[in-house]
Amino acid sequence: MIIVSACLAGIYCRWDGGSNPCKQVIEMVEKGIAIPVCPEQLGGLSTPRIPCEQIGNRVFSQEGIDVTHNFEKGANEALRIAQMIKCNKAILKANSPSCGSGMIYDGTFSGKLIPGDGIFVKLLKKYNIFVLSENDII
Repeated sequence: MIIVSACLAGIYCRWDGGSNPCKQVIEMVEKGIAIPVCPEQLGGLSTPRIPCEQIGNRVFSQEGIDVTHNFEKGANEALRIAQMIKCNKAILKANSPSCGSGMIYDGTFSGKLIPGDGIFVKLLKKYNIFVLSENDII
């Protein structure tokens, strides 16, 4: 089984209330080989929500509110789901403060990317779950 970002499966859970449908991810979910999760929703954040970005190991909303606890809680809940289904692979949304793998936004809300992993990705890697972004499969 594979864990996928819910927004890539076409679920309206992005910060702006939208989704990022990815045909390959949707097909995996339809075939029953992938489970969609949104760590940010699992952490108690609403949809839509104020945009958030990482600064170091903390996550802040564009308004300057520290939402690290929500991101960590959501990552832990999503990890529990991954473990329940014996997941060994994840396909997650590129650049996200939760799901970004390899590159994330720099915390200035200017669109600039820096090397790094999102909160959920860091946790998955700690548990030896292989992480890809949608860019790696299309």
